[in-house]
Amino acid sequence: MKWLERYRAALFFVCVVVVMLGLALFEGRRPEPVPLVLTPSVSPAPTWAEPTPTPGSLRVYVSGAVQHPDVYTLPAGSIVKDALLAAGGAAAKADLDSINLAHPVADGEQVRIPSVGEQNPVRLPSVELLTSAKVNVNTADRAALEELPGIGPELAQRILDYRQSHGPFAQIEDLLEVPGIGPGILEKIREEITTY
Repeated sequence: MKWLERYRAALFFVCVVVVMLGLALFEGRRPEPVPLVLTPSVSPAPTWAEPTPTPGSLRVYVSGAVQHPDVYTLPAGSIVKDALLAAGGAAAKADLDSINLAHPVADGEQVRIPSVGEQNPVRLPSVELLTSAKVNVNTADRAALEELPGIGPELAQRILDYRQSHGPFAQIEDLLEVPGIGPGILEKIREEITTY
């Protein structure tokens, strides 16, 4: 054991050198760090980036207990469920039992998804009122215009042509400027149309 005491300093020095060499080798073999690349999460395209709706498409405002409330362009014939899916689906607090997911939606309407326990939800032109919705003569497509009493395919096309060349109708009476629409037809459709 005397030899151990005699060489204690030398052994300590050797141990330190071995540890240092080990660390140096370990550092030399360490792989280069890989840069972390973050990809942005996917979110709905903003409405300002959407192209002008194609004929027959619907613009619907989806609000309430949904993932991404906004205005969405949907194909003609869409139902409330389609509008809900376009908005990213229902939020966790949504009360889907209180609405009819199979109800058809109309252009320019609002689909509001209520929350569970919501008291007296605000009644905007929404799902419950879609059946009595007026046709907006400034945004309606040909098919929607043809549904009006006394307006067939030819008059519907004339309305679209007039709107294209003269701009939107400021008031309902401006429809009298469209060739083929007289006071009689205007009175038939007056309660079913709007300009806003």
